[in-house]
Amino acid sequence: MSATISNIETRLNREITAFLHSDRITNHQIEVNKSITYEGFLESKILIILAIRAGIPYSLFNLIQDYAPFTESDWADLLNISTKSLHRYKAFSGHYFKPVHSEKIIEMSEVTKVGLDVFGNIEKLRLWLNTPNYALGKLAPIELLKDSYGKEMVISELIRINHGILV
Repeated sequence: MSATISNIETRLNREITAFLHSDRITNHQIEVNKSITYEGFLESKILIILAIRAGIPYSLFNLIQDYAPFTESDWADLLNISTKSLHRYKAFSGHYFKPVHSEKIIEMSEVTKVGLDVFGNIEKLRLWLNTPNYALGKLAPIELLKDSYGKEMVISELIRINHGILV
């Protein structure tokens, strides 16, 4: 794994820990591990639900954006907002995404995690996401990520690939 990815993972771990210990989350009286990792967060459905309801802060999204295989244009499309809105959110420190956008951000984080487990690097994952796939109706996986059913199809296909089950 490259030093850049490792550096982003370290920053993601710090950012997710700070977010999960913020007043937006701790008001829910759920005990959060003092040093939760980003990967640990993605494995905890209850923490994901709390994060969605609280709204993902732009600072966390910015790190996820650096970590994930999606371009700014992809993110705008996936979140169903304009790139101009993303720029405005970036300029406004302290912006929190609405729950509907927060859920999509976390879903794409899950796709990224599974994809990196399968392919081992972001470039191979990016190539796979943008290549039409016979098992996915000859669509590029990225085309299916706009809704949760499509995301589940993409993750299922990644898991099949990981287990050597090729259609």
